[in-house]
Amino acid sequence: MGLDILTKDRERRERRERGAVQEARAGEEMRELREQPLDPVAEQEVIDSIEEVYFSTDSFDMVQYELEKLPPELNLQELEQYRDTLKRQQAAVSKKVADLILEKQPAYVKELERVTALQTNLQLAAVICTNARRQLGVAKEGFTEACLGLLANQRRRQLLTGLLQSLRTIKTLQRTDVRLSEMLEEEDYPGAIQLCLECQKAASTFKHYSCIRSTHTHAHTSEQLDVALSKTCKHFDVVHYTKVQRAYSLLGKTQMAMDQLHMHFTQAIHNTVFQVVLGYVELCAGNADTKFQKMQYKDLCTHITLDSYIPCLTDLCKALWEVMLSYHCTMQWHEEHDKQETPPGNDGAAEESDESVDRSYVKKKLEHGLTRIWQDVQLKVKPFILGTDMSSFKYDDFIVVLDIISRCPGSGEEFCDSKSEVLQESIKRQSVNYFKHYHRARLEELRMFLENETWELCPVKSNFNISQLHEFKFLGQCRSPSVSPSKLASSGAVPGLELGLFQQYLQEGNPFEMHMEQKEEESEDVLASNGYESDELEKSVYQEYDSDSDVPDELKQDYVDENTGDAPLKSISQETIRSKKRSDYNLNKANQPILTNTTLNVIRLLGKYMQMMNILKPIAFDVIHCVSQLFDYYLYAVYTFFGCNDTYEASGLGLISSRLRSTLNRIQESLIDVETAEGAVVHGPPEERKEKVPSPHLSQLVNLSNSSALFGLAQRVVATESLVFLAEQFEALQSHLDSMMPPAKKPFLQQFYSQTVSTASELRKPIYWIVAAKALDYEQMLLLMAGVKWDIREIMSQHNIYVDVLLKEFEQFHQRLADVSRHVRIPLPVSNVLWEHCIRLANRTLVEGYANVKKCSNEGRALMQLDFQQFLMKLEKLTDLRPIPDKEFVETYIKAYYLTENDMEQFIKNHREYSMKQLANLVNVCLGSHINKKARQKLLAAIDDIDRPKR
Repeated sequence: MGLDILTKDRERRERRERGAVQEARAGEEMRELREQPLDPVAEQEVIDSIEEVYFSTDSFDMVQYELEKLPPELNLQELEQYRDTLKRQQAAVSKKVADLILEKQPAYVKELERVTALQTNLQLAAVICTNARRQLGVAKEGFTEACLGLLANQRRRQLLTGLLQSLRTIKTLQRTDVRLSEMLEEEDYPGAIQLCLECQKAASTFKHYSCIRSTHTHAHTSEQLDVALSKTCKHFDVVHYTKVQRAYSLLGKTQMAMDQLHMHFTQAIHNTVFQVVLGYVELCAGNADTKFQKMQYKDLCTHITLDSYIPCLTDLCKALWEVMLSYHCTMQWHEEHDKQETPPGNDGAAEESDESVDRSYVKKKLEHGLTRIWQDVQLKVKPFILGTDMSSFKYDDFIVVLDIISRCPGSGEEFCDSKSEVLQESIKRQSVNYFKHYHRARLEELRMFLENETWELCPVKSNFNISQLHEFKFLGQCRSPSVSPSKLASSGAVPGLELGLFQQYLQEGNPFEMHMEQKEEESEDVLASNGYESDELEKSVYQEYDSDSDVPDELKQDYVDENTGDAPLKSISQETIRSKKRSDYNLNKANQPILTNTTLNVIRLLGKYMQMMNILKPIAFDVIHCVSQLFDYYLYAVYTFFGCNDTYEASGLGLISSRLRSTLNRIQESLIDVETAEGAVVHGPPEERKEKVPSPHLSQLVNLSNSSALFGLAQRVVATESLVFLAEQFEALQSHLDSMMPPAKKPFLQQFYSQTVSTASELRKPIYWIVAAKALDYEQMLLLMAGVKWDIREIMSQHNIYVDVLLKEFEQFHQRLADVSRHVRIPLPVSNVLWEHCIRLANRTLVEGYANVKKCSNEGRALMQLDFQQFLMKLEKLTDLRPIPDKEFVETYIKAYYLTENDMEQFIKNHREYSMKQLANLVNVCLGSHINKKARQKLLAAIDDIDRPKR
């Protein structure tokens, strides 16, 4: 008792000391506040300025409140001012509180003394009560308890002790549900199973109690474990799955767990795709109608709108990828788990056998499940792909769809070595359907372009290349159509260390993630300003070609052949340079490509078609076929606009080769809808006619009859050379197109290039022949030649006037070519073809004029040779075309006058290039000089025999 009193006294002293310290601190704070003089009115204004929220009685986080009030952009000066304001408010409140405390200090001290006195009295009363109770207990134990009572209590104690132990065990069992739920929430599945097993063992001992029979802990745990197993199907977690497998192993249900797992994966695929599609359908429907939830998945896919198709497809593939990745991780976990397990000793031979059976079963089940899972994925993606008609999609949108879908077969190939036939077939069906509609629209669009094309030059830079167009940017990417997405994903890795899709996206990311390609930072810089690349170059176009100021130094030194690029051994003369200049109408020294807006449009279409082939190889042949139709239609349009003429064969120049003629006939039969174009009755199968396009018509704005413009030469050059340029682009892309073609279809591509693309340059002859046939007045030359007397008796030293007239025509033709070249560059091959045609027609006109001569002497034939030599000499100064075309044609005809009868007969048989009229006239003119009438009849009969098969 004495110790208790001392302890309590010590506690009272300590409390008094602590109170004194607190009072000293409070006094010090109050003194500090009092030392700061503050006007009561100002102090009250500061207190009134405090926000009401600080006076609320609810729990209030002042720090969070002040932090949320901070502006997005912090200013140090404003923060310091606001901090000073808060300090002033705090100081005012503290001073106010201190004043109130000082005001109540006497009452506080008096009340504290009363409390201290009361505490002392209570402690004394407690001591008295404790002593009284102890004395009463001693009296009870010593006097009121008898010996029999002691014995009875002892026996009862022993019985109750045993019963208490049982009740504690039963109570523990009944509280197991709570602990079990906690362990399941903590995902401690092995501990929960171990707890269940212990509860079952203990419950068998107390099974005679009715309360024990009503426990269902094991069933509840199995349900929770199955739910935990299903969670691994979407988001695989190693720790979580390890706990679940350990729990099933403790239960001895490893094989059953694997069966359940596959069922959950199948259900996860179905639920995932249904929820994704349902979410987009309901979002686009815009109402609260729940009829979509009762639909079948296949029917639900048909309600996807065009706007939501791409995001829905992306989310669908991403969700399915997560399921596949989880399955892959599951297999990987079991493989690593089997390697880590060490075989037990001989004592566990039976357990080792059971575990071996379980591992074998799990391995076979997982391997078999790969194909099953991928088949389920294909069957879910297929109805989504086929559920929407994509024919109305924009091209860029469809390319995005193809890009997303094309990643699926690569995933399947890596997942289970599947060729994804189901998916490939559905992709091909939609792609072919879309491409047919797209190509049909593009052909109609091309026809519209051609019919509205004025064949003006599209000014592009001299270094223009199709790789500068956005449609061909994909050619620069390291992506081959034969490379699967899995291999593509690892293309940027270290050589020799290829990562598959599942290894690459194991931690994060998704191969179906939409990486929106940003627009090119630089726009297509292919157009030249005002058609020229610089002001200096534009000025050079209008410089006269008769001066040497614009001749490059290279040309002054050595002439370089534009066709071969070779330089001759010796330098050429200034006269040759001038002649070179006269025939080269390439005013723009930059040699910028000649193409039209329509050509550029076809090239862009080619790029888009190649993109589609690059993404989806199964339809490569269909796309190549359509690409060939674009080129065929363009070639056919250029021919019908500028080269179609019925007098080709009559000219005898062989302007259209058999290959070109067969190509034009093939295009007309397979692609051109002649019946619709001519307004005739429509025949033939609708499907066959549906793929044909009406023949285009030349725009009325194009004038091909103006002689001053050389009968539309500028338009003809632009049209023909743009076709040649287009053919060159096709040639440059041949190897790339060939790499994307199936081996069985490569002969089609080779035939297209050899029989169609290579014939583009052959159109120059028939197209430019029309200009050459009208550019010179050949009829006037025949009239002038008819007025010349050829049966003269003396050698003439002066040529006839018709030669000067003809040369004047050529000089005017040369000047008009120069005028046209001021607007459109005339390449050297074009100028060569034009000059060749004009010279050939002029030479054939000369032969025709000589063939009209009724009488001619040896001196007259010498005059013909003089005229022709004068013509050649002057002509060689106008053009550098060598050799002069058909030179031998004229010379041979003139020299044939001197042939004997036998030589004449052989000449007639060997020279079929001359007409029957020309040969007959040659025989008639020679009559009387060195051929008699009998020989004349014989030679005319020989001519008639040659002409008879042609009749």
